[in-house]
Amino acid sequence: MRKFLVLAAGVMGLVWTSAARADSFTGEIVDLACYMPHGNPEQYRGPGHKKCAETCAKKGLPLGLLTDDKQVYLILEDHENSKPYATVKDKAAEHVTLEGNKVALGGLQAIVVEAVK
Repeated sequence: MRKFLVLAAGVMGLVWTSAARADSFTGEIVDLACYMPHGNPEQYRGPGHKKCAETCAKKGLPLGLLTDDKQVYLILEDHENSKPYATVKDKAAEHVTLEGNKVALGGLQAIVVEAVK
């Protein structure tokens, strides 16, 4: 029984460690309020949309990451570490690498951001 408990504790440790490991995502920070609802999202991204994206971010509208392979992730603030998300707001319409945990629920994929590079 003791060997089983030690083995179970070891497995749980591996599961917890892998869940805590951050993933890396590269792409452009997009203003989802403009990018998502329009038929031609390309005009609502990039340097030409930076001022609008910054304004929307300041209003608290959602930001996302448009990855290089055209996946869109909602960017979420880590409740225990809000600084990386504040940095994301300052990087609207810029190409960045985010580190964080990918989460998905009901078809929505998101990144709980832990670092911005």
